[in-house]
Amino acid sequence: MSPFQTFSARLVCSSTLSEFAKHLEFEGVGKSRFGFVAGQWLSFRHRKLASEEITRAYSICSPPADTNRFALCLNRVQDGFMSNFLCDMKEGEEVALAGPFGDFILHPPMRDTIFIATGTGIAPFRSMLHWLFAEETRHQGKQLWLLFGNRYESDIYYHHEFLRLADQHSNFHYLPTLSRPDGSWQGRSGYVQQHASEIVEGRSDMHAYICGLDKMVKANRELLKSLGWDRKSIRYEKYD
Repeated sequence: MSPFQTFSARLVCSSTLSEFAKHLEFEGVGKSRFGFVAGQWLSFRHRKLASEEITRAYSICSPPADTNRFALCLNRVQDGFMSNFLCDMKEGEEVALAGPFGDFILHPPMRDTIFIATGTGIAPFRSMLHWLFAEETRHQGKQLWLLFGNRYESDIYYHHEFLRLADQHSNFHYLPTLSRPDGSWQGRSGYVQQHASEIVEGRSDMHAYICGLDKMVKANRELLKSLGWDRKSIRYEKYD
């Protein structure tokens, strides 16, 4: 499939991630293969009214593969037409979209890397990490950290999946942190920027990828720049 092409996708699987979030798997209609680069996004389109077409962008959360399938990690937005439309889709229904787009992708050379996400900002990193660990030549044994912040434990999307990945790869360090933990939580608490400094302090030879809401992205960019990081080593994508 050529890039930036408009096509239809059929929902093949819908599963619940949390009270307000879903994991949606699609297949390209009439396509034997859907090509994209880990970290890219798609533009979904649907006509709300005869005179109003809604378009929204969502990152692909599945790794590239030699198939026509891809997945989204989607959070329902209150009064958000497209997110609710997609979350309410039934298996077998179709939606129009275009893409892939975006340059929030892994950039060479491979270095020790920190991935910082909150909420559905985890989507491009799930794609990147599964792609990296599919072959050793891709991650090259570099140390990789995933710092994933959420309010509550129930909001940690793909939690057990990342735990398994960390068990399987000694160079992958999975660090979930909660801003509103309950008494049973035994992991990190607080905001992601509080823990990022522990990982990157004294280091300027790493890459950082940051994805989430603007306030979080800004806080972590400022942290890294204050530690002497080159701005070219800091890549980010904002969801608002």
